[in-house]
Amino acid sequence: MELLALAQEATATGLTGDISGALAVIGYGLAAIGPGVGIGILAGNAVQAMARQPEAAGMVRTTMFLGIAFTEALALIGFVLFFLA
Repeated sequence: MELLALAQEATATGLTGDISGALAVIGYGLAAIGPGVGIGILAGNAVQAMARQPEAAGMVRTTMFLGIAFTEALALIGFVLFFLA
């Protein structure tokens, strides 16, 4: 019963919008961690592959850029969802 009263008071004072915005910022920050780590691992492994087989550097670089694009799309989706929240 007390929680219902608190929720109604928060709705009446407009605090839910502030809390929702703060949670959206935290959510986007957490969503950006994964792609950041993924791109770091991807680039590191691509450099190792190019060092081991320099003749395949062109193919490795192309595959790396495709992987970065797909991984970065996850961060962009999180960014769009941040504005929709």
